[in-house]
Amino acid sequence: MSTTTPPSNTRAGGTDAPGNPDVSGVDLELVDVLKRYPGQKKPAVDGLSLHIPAGEIVMFVGPSGCGKTTSLKMINRLIEPTSGTISIGGEDVRGRNVDQLRRHVGYVIQGGSLFPHLTVAQNISVVPRLLKWDSRRTSERVDELLELVSLDPAKYRDRYPRELSGGQQQRVGVARGLAADPPVILMDEPFGAVDPITRQRLQDELLSIQEELRKTIVCVTHDIDEAVKLGDRILILQEGAQIAQYDTPEAILAAPANAFVEDFVGAGSTLKQLSLSRVSDVELVHPTTATVGERVAEVRARAEANGDQAVVVLDERRRPVDWMWLRELAAADTVRPVRDDVLTLDRRATLNDALDMMLTSTHGAAIVTGRRDEYLGVVNFTAVTGHIQATEQQLAEGRAADATAGRDDAWEGGGA
Repeated sequence: MSTTTPPSNTRAGGTDAPGNPDVSGVDLELVDVLKRYPGQKKPAVDGLSLHIPAGEIVMFVGPSGCGKTTSLKMINRLIEPTSGTISIGGEDVRGRNVDQLRRHVGYVIQGGSLFPHLTVAQNISVVPRLLKWDSRRTSERVDELLELVSLDPAKYRDRYPRELSGGQQQRVGVARGLAADPPVILMDEPFGAVDPITRQRLQDELLSIQEELRKTIVCVTHDIDEAVKLGDRILILQEGAQIAQYDTPEAILAAPANAFVEDFVGAGSTLKQLSLSRVSDVELVHPTTATVGERVAEVRARAEANGDQAVVVLDERRRPVDWMWLRELAAADTVRPVRDDVLTLDRRATLNDALDMMLTSTHGAAIVTGRRDEYLGVVNFTAVTGHIQATEQQLAEGRAADATAGRDDAWEGGGA
């Protein structure tokens, strides 16, 4: 039987405290859950017991066929357990009507899985309509969620899935999963079908959304780096959904429970520990900013006084819309963006993400945003490399201290 109760989470800041008003998610509890398919000698899931605290992201990882997706799908009864108990907020899922259960558990899968014949607004409003929400409430919810996933409602609500990029489809899929404000969101390889840059941005947006909503999110991934980045806790499974380790990313990287976990995490665990550092951990710089519609002459004078060759252009809600060189401002009297989309980093992005983006940027730096894409500043190579060097030094000092302690213990043992 696989069973574990996780230690207190250091990343989430006490989300498992009962009655926390900032948390909209609820606890999940799996007790001796078993799934046996007809004709199979061994169960796909063999006695899984697991506690998932309210308001946290828990990542399920493991090799193909280990039972992680089966375990996920049993939570909302897309797959029925053979035996055992699964509770959401203390209520056994088998005691609820299956359709009602699924309307109160968000579900997001790879590619968004949108209905091609429905508009974006109609896709998002599927569950609210099943719950008999009135049209005004539904329409307001659609616009609210499109804003939340960084899609302009006026621009996107009436589009069809075929008119969206892969990343935009996935954003709509996340919005649909949140539509009825469920306490629990299940995600099955949600970002596996998009390019690396889009994947990083979607991961950042999920972290930003979670910071605001604090749902209970269970996510299946095959990517240990994604698990380290997104998870408050990581569940590493072996065949039959046997728990190899269930802990925070920091604890798993620092102290793998066994050889299987060590092998699964990989040889680059020290580099992965560096990826635990976030953009919010480093000091941002603050170059000259301009607002759309502002007079170019005033912006140029301000930038030249600051010694800047470029300005970050913000809209009326302080969201970055361009990063323009001064020479690009010369053709107009007022500031107008010249690009359709500007790459930004959420402050919860990893320093590895920051370095990747800076390598593709003509500015050698990256714009950082916070909640609802509000501009916070710019992160540059100097800040990132300085933080990485300090972290590496701390890790080296920690290893040296552990080695010294080990020698002291050996000496004392020999002296005894």
